[in-house]
Amino acid sequence: MVVGEVTQMLDRPHPGTYLGTGKIEELRAEIADKQATVIIFDDELSPAQGRNVEDALGTRVVDRAELILDIFATRARTSEARMQVELAQLEYTLPRLTRMWTHLEKFRGGIGVRGPGETQLETDRRLINNRIKLLKERLGDVLRARAVQRQSRRNEFRVSLVGYTNAGKSSVLRSLAGDSHVFVEDRLFATLDPLTREVKLGEHQKALVTDTVGFIRKLPHHLVASFRATLEEVAESDLLLHVIDASRPTWEDQLHVVDQVLGELGAGETPVLHVFNKIDRLEHDELLGLQLRVRDSLPDSIFVSALAEDGLEPLRRALVARVRMLRPVAEVRISAGDGRLLAELHRDGEVIDQRSEDSVLVLHVRATQALIGRLRQAGATVS
Repeated sequence: MVVGEVTQMLDRPHPGTYLGTGKIEELRAEIADKQATVIIFDDELSPAQGRNVEDALGTRVVDRAELILDIFATRARTSEARMQVELAQLEYTLPRLTRMWTHLEKFRGGIGVRGPGETQLETDRRLINNRIKLLKERLGDVLRARAVQRQSRRNEFRVSLVGYTNAGKSSVLRSLAGDSHVFVEDRLFATLDPLTREVKLGEHQKALVTDTVGFIRKLPHHLVASFRATLEEVAESDLLLHVIDASRPTWEDQLHVVDQVLGELGAGETPVLHVFNKIDRLEHDELLGLQLRVRDSLPDSIFVSALAEDGLEPLRRALVARVRMLRPVAEVRISAGDGRLLAELHRDGEVIDQRSEDSVLVLHVRATQALIGRLRQAGATVS
């Protein structure tokens, strides 16, 4: 339970205690008055700042990064998610070990002798470094396995759901796929593991849609690094569906946060379709005002409700249009004996039908422009 809040306007954080001296005194008085047991900073503190503030206040201090890591730890359900969170926690903890061993500071070693506190510190560092190395190796195996999976899906239209945490990405996937087993809960970071479902869009079109971990303002860099294997799905997608909670007044700030993280992941150039979700929470006039507001800044945005009946039909129609635009159907003519080109067509494109005309194979293929270019260079006739 939150019992109080203290803020301070500063040009830059104090290098030693983050807050100024006077504000620390005010915070100490507030702690005594409200009998607070934990102080949470809405920013990441350096190891020295965290230690100095705890010494000054005599109360446990948790910064934003540690709080988010703790939340992730409670949400992790699969072995992969637990490994990713543990790696992030260990990398966060490593530079802060000295602060955790202050209770042994009084045992100082003499010249050439190390005290028990120092010895334990070195032992912990070694154990943590060994564990970090092991986790990175295991997550490397996960990364390679995902790369193999993505290779097998090259001929599919791949879509990733991205967005701020609790924007409704899992609800969108659940409704699109008609799969009640997709986990949905109204809380931060309910989804940590990528989940892919085949979605039938209508008009003989389909897509592989992947749900991903939600983003948040000032996401700890340890988490971004640890979840890179998971988020590789985003960079390899044909289209990103940026799901935005239309009912949140701060949706613009959240949009910029997501764009920033996508840039860090190398997905800044991937085509994006902005999907304003939860319009069932808006009054008619509010929705009209929002649509007018984004008409110029985010053209082609669509407005949906994952909970309303037929509330995702605009999204289905938009996805069908994107499939046709990014992977148009082409007629390809190749020699009937050209097994290499035929194999490439089946591997990297979607062969709709084929027939023989004398010594020529005629195929109708849904293919990317890159595949069409390779076919022409190899001597195929494409129209």
